[in-house]
Amino acid sequence: MALEGAYDPSPAQWIREQVELYESSGGTQGTTLWDTGLPVVIVTMRGAKSGRIRKIPLMRVEHEGRYAAVASKGGFPRHPVWYFNLRAEPRVDLQDGPERRGMTAREITGDERDEWWERAVAAFPPYAEYQEKTDRVIPVFVLEPEPSAGPAPADAPARTRN
Repeated sequence: MALEGAYDPSPAQWIREQVELYESSGGTQGTTLWDTGLPVVIVTMRGAKSGRIRKIPLMRVEHEGRYAAVASKGGFPRHPVWYFNLRAEPRVDLQDGPERRGMTAREITGDERDEWWERAVAAFPPYAEYQEKTDRVIPVFVLEPEPSAGPAPADAPARTRN
C-alpha cells in the first residue's frame, strides 16, 4: 500500500525536478543522476517531524530485490535529513524505473554493512571519497520488500497482543 498524505517537494531544485520527471514519465525518464549518468531510484518516505511525504532520488544499489540507501550527503559532517526520516518511520515506497513497491528500511552495521558498502561503492565510486572526507561512518540502510499482503494461511498461528 502506497504512502499517503500531503507531499512537500524538496527545497533543492534539482531534486524536485528529477523526482517530477521520474514520476511524470512513469519511470522512463530522469532515471539517472544527471551529472553522472548512473541509475537512481526514487524513495518516498514520511518526514520525521512534519509527517508529510518526502521524495528523494538515491543511487540504485540493488541486490536480489533489496536496495541500499546510503546516507552519504557527499561526505559532509552531518547525516542527510532523510536519514532521520527512515529512523523514525522505516516504511517507504521505492520506484525503480516503472516498478513501484513498498519496502521497509533497516539500518545495518558490521559485516552486513561492509558487504552492502562494497556494492554501493561498485555502483557509485564517489561513495569511497565521501567516506574519506568525513569522520562519521556513513550509514547504510537496506530496503527490503514488504511481505505480500493477503490472508494468513489456515495453519498460521494467530497473532496475540502482549
